[in-house]
Amino acid sequence: YLIPSVMGGGPRVVRAGQAWFDRWGTVRLLVINAGLMLWLMPAPSWVKVTVSTVVLAALVAFLPLLVLGARASARARRDPDAVAPEARPFWTGNQVVAAVAALALSVTAGVAVDPAAAGLVGSGPAAPAASGVAPTGHTTRVEVTAHGMEFTPNRIEVPAGDRLVVVLTNTDPVMAHDLVLNGARTPRVAPGATAELDAGIIGADTQGWCSVAGHRQMGMVLDVVVLGAPTGAAAAPPADPAGGHAGHGASGAGAGTAAGAAIPPTNPAETLGTFVDPVLPPLSDETVRKVTFTVTEVPLEVAPGLWQTRWTFNGGSVGPVLHGRVGDVFEVTLVNDGTIGHSIDFHAGALAPDRPMRTIAPGESLVYRFTATRAGIWMYHCSTMPMSSHIAAGMHGAVVIEPEGLPAVDHSYVLVQSEVFLANAATSAEQALELDADKVVAERPDRVVFNGIANQYDLHPFTVRVGERVRFWVLDAGPNRASSFHIVGGQFDTSWTEGSYTLRRGEGAFGATDGGAQVLPLLPAQGGFVELTFPEPGHYPAVSHVMVDAERGAHAVVEVSP
Repeated sequence: YLIPSVMGGGPRVVRAGQAWFDRWGTVRLLVINAGLMLWLMPAPSWVKVTVSTVVLAALVAFLPLLVLGARASARARRDPDAVAPEARPFWTGNQVVAAVAALALSVTAGVAVDPAAAGLVGSGPAAPAASGVAPTGHTTRVEVTAHGMEFTPNRIEVPAGDRLVVVLTNTDPVMAHDLVLNGARTPRVAPGATAELDAGIIGADTQGWCSVAGHRQMGMVLDVVVLGAPTGAAAAPPADPAGGHAGHGASGAGAGTAAGAAIPPTNPAETLGTFVDPVLPPLSDETVRKVTFTVTEVPLEVAPGLWQTRWTFNGGSVGPVLHGRVGDVFEVTLVNDGTIGHSIDFHAGALAPDRPMRTIAPGESLVYRFTATRAGIWMYHCSTMPMSSHIAAGMHGAVVIEPEGLPAVDHSYVLVQSEVFLANAATSAEQALELDADKVVAERPDRVVFNGIANQYDLHPFTVRVGERVRFWVLDAGPNRASSFHIVGGQFDTSWTEGSYTLRRGEGAFGATDGGAQVLPLLPAQGGFVELTFPEPGHYPAVSHVMVDAERGAHAVVEVSP
């Protein structure tokens, strides 16, 4: 707005430019400032999106007016005889009405996109009237808050035949929650937001729950108790509008359905659309290593022909491998682009967990800085509860800190073993659901995998030559099962785990020089490495010798050429 004055030329020239600057000035001023106030209020997320879009349009509109105003000032300076524009009032009633209308339309559009988040209607189909119970025509309306891993109150009493409407407010500072009840469900409710659920006519006791993966298993349930139900009325089974897996795939199956959906057996002969490069990243000369981990929730192939919506660090089936030396400083920026709260815990650093390992809400970020003071292959993972579900959903990875004096080898690979718990047999990204948290609790994995994808290194084998020395860094990320890494037809002459050698180029801890090892045994979160050379060409399977897990997909092939 100072540009016309800075350009100078007298009042006539300044007014020529100012006339353009003031066009629709009332509308722009009110939309920008009132829109900002609306955005700062606890409004539904879609209302924030539509309002901010209108505000952005009002801000951008100044740019062409700036150019036109500058041109008008320059024209008036060149032509002294030009007639000066008439002065117009800045504030006009028509513009006030236009500004209010623009904001009202933007709010209406945001509410129309997601009316449940605005507390206007229930989300999902309302449950039908309970059989055998006459509707009373009365509505019981209950306000429930979600915080941590519980609903408050967690027990509701409803007269038989009443329609139940639950107003759910999420008071958790970082974690999104929802409510599934009697065949209806809310969307995921962001911290500070509210949604309304119409559970329909209630005729028998029932139970609702939060369907975010693992929350139901942590006790986040809502009991509905019917008062005055007819004698002999049976409790209604908890109804799930998503056909047994609560839409987001997490915990819709009841406690008695831990077996979950029917998952086909492994078939390594099928094709695979992608695979994870297992080669250990090269070690650079940096001593301060800065990386960014972005949390996303994306559908990925977890076995040939099978898909799951994974919670990821940087969009992969397993988190990126970090590689450094003792004494290196790691500065990790964690950005949460997911829909629920997440966090990160690096075993490679020793520090108080209170701040760096805290859960952050969607849209937030934090910086986690640690110094690697000890060698090892260290696990990192999301530490938000329930931790078992977050790890099983894909939020884990490895940090390799090399022991001092580690000799060079011809090939270095990294394998992170973990478990996959499928909510459905999805054969495409569109069908993919999140993990089945009931299976996690029951410890019934559908696949056990290396680097996030079952059997991927059967289809993309490790390739080495006879006599080359190969090092396998192995980490068991769990969350539940131990590993026993073995190469069929091979013998390890070097074995290092949890900070020390048990065998080094055939020499044992007590001086024996003819020793060997057949497995690298690892409990969840343990890691180490083994080395070997191959005596002749062929195909050597690399497996977890917990054989049921090898058959579930913890299986690879080392292809050895002459």
